[in-house]
Amino acid sequence: MFNDLSSPLAYLETRRSGKAREMVAPGPTDEQLRRIIAVASRTPDHGKLAPWRFVIVEREQREELARLLSRALQENDPAATPAHHSKAGDFARQGEALVVLISAPIAGHKVPVWEQELSCGAVAMNMLHAAHALGFVGSWLTGWAAYDPTVRSAFCQGDERIAGFFFFGSPAGALVERPRPDAGTIVRAWQPPR
Repeated sequence: MFNDLSSPLAYLETRRSGKAREMVAPGPTDEQLRRIIAVASRTPDHGKLAPWRFVIVEREQREELARLLSRALQENDPAATPAHHSKAGDFARQGEALVVLISAPIAGHKVPVWEQELSCGAVAMNMLHAAHALGFVGSWLTGWAAYDPTVRSAFCQGDERIAGFFFFGSPAGALVERPRPDAGTIVRAWQPPR
């Protein structure tokens, strides 16, 4: 967890996703979750369109979400086994708080849909940063549920899509750093065309 707000770069260098299935209490309070969402909304947004929205799945709604995921498996994946249904239920119950981020671009607007989708991605990252700054760990997950038509229709309207399921809580133990790309492999100088 991050505790030193005196160094913004140290904060950015220590942000790390945690495994949702390993999160424990405490999770963010309602007020802290509202603050996470408020910070997330402070993102680049060409045209001030807010082409995204948030759906909070309350703790007492997790069993209903588990039933939705099981129904989606039954309807859309005839090969789903009891183990798949069990895993879907576990997915719905993990983390201490759950926010579903919806990408809701405005089609036909002068701001291209691609830019609106990038704004949604920035919102997602801001949520993870805000949770980290409050001392929590976050996890941005998609998987089959984000793309399943039954699940999508339970959260989205029209052409909206699920950008991800965001789980928040406290880490059960020390987070293990994962390998990061070396700048030398992902950065190059621009070469003007000749």
